[in-house]
Amino acid sequence: MSATSGTKSEGGIGEAIRVVIHALIIAAVIRTFLFQPFNIPSGSMESTLLVGDYLFVSKYSYGYSHYSLPFSPPLFSGRIFGSAPERGDIVVFRFPREDNIDYIKRVIGLPGDRIQLKEGQVFINDAAVKRERVADYVGEDPCGSGDATARVKQWQETLPNGVSYKTLDCVDNGFYDNTAVYVVPDGHYFMMGDNRDNSSDSRVMSGVGYVPEQNLIGRAQLIFFSVDRGEQAWQFWRWPVSVRWGRLFSVVR
Repeated sequence: MSATSGTKSEGGIGEAIRVVIHALIIAAVIRTFLFQPFNIPSGSMESTLLVGDYLFVSKYSYGYSHYSLPFSPPLFSGRIFGSAPERGDIVVFRFPREDNIDYIKRVIGLPGDRIQLKEGQVFINDAAVKRERVADYVGEDPCGSGDATARVKQWQETLPNGVSYKTLDCVDNGFYDNTAVYVVPDGHYFMMGDNRDNSSDSRVMSGVGYVPEQNLIGRAQLIFFSVDRGEQAWQFWRWPVSVRWGRLFSVVR
């Protein structure tokens, strides 16, 4: 009787281990080739993405580079099944100067484009990107002043391909509101944050600069969870007051 019980117990443990291994393999395949979760730690994409947002990024949207693999082993160069991002896509990519850091920004310039800012307005190939003043953003302070809430000037920007989104304008005549002309090299992209005065992006040549296509990780698709700035997602007992319920399962645009 005891021998039989021992055999069943050993078989049950073995089956449980196999289930766990299979689940880990499936999770690794999904994370590598389909979707990867990311969270937003900074305000550079506000008000589109807020600090405390958790989102899924589609890994298949632009094909795969070695950065798509767990731990990013340099097994190959370039992209496999590559597909170019479209202007206006919100993209997660590896920081070119320190490729163990993930950044998230919006694609503004494509290879060969001429990009310039004049008094905060974006020009692409010498044509002004359409923008119009809309109602102020009111909410968690996106400008780093430390206030709990803030009212910030907001613009509706529409790219030449029709993609439209809101940008924040924390200060008039900010440091990168007037720039030289950037000429995007072949195989690279020009990225900008929607929070224009509080974003380190391709305007900073000593920082992000032009982003190589092999550094692209994927396209931001869906906000699956979101908590207020300063809250911890794992503190489930605070969810009734900390979760931004209206942002759950929002499509990223």
